[in-house]
Amino acid sequence: MDLRKIKKLMELLEESGIAEIEVKEGEESIKLSRNTSNLSAPVQQIMQQPVVASQQQMPQAPNSPANLKETSANENRNTVNSPMVGTFYASASPESKPFVTVGQTIKKGDTLCILEAMKMMNQVQAETDGKILEILVDNAEPVEFDQPLFVIQ
Repeated sequence: MDLRKIKKLMELLEESGIAEIEVKEGEESIKLSRNTSNLSAPVQQIMQQPVVASQQQMPQAPNSPANLKETSANENRNTVNSPMVGTFYASASPESKPFVTVGQTIKKGDTLCILEAMKMMNQVQAETDGKILEILVDNAEPVEFDQPLFVIQ
């Protein structure tokens, strides 16, 4: 089935408000269902392009004297969040070394991990230069949309 047809079906599904659509064309068939918690995932999976994770500022600690030092340390911290629902993989294969480790310096465009969704492997790449302070997910663990994966500085 042509990618343009699939995109058109996705648009029709979104515009019509129906929950599910199934189309059979010869021996090929496709079934699309509306998942209100993550409408953008099917588009990202079909496109088969590397996914660049968005980075957001971590919440700052309250400005009390006891937390003042922690606040200044957190100001330069960013999280890399999951752009989709899937399974987190720290390396390309079980025998390979992880893409990144705690303390490693990274550059914009470096692969941080792979997210598997519907048997498709999607690379999550760094949007900025920095240093990996923390890896928040274990290898082969399922992740949710917008779940923090890494803390970088």
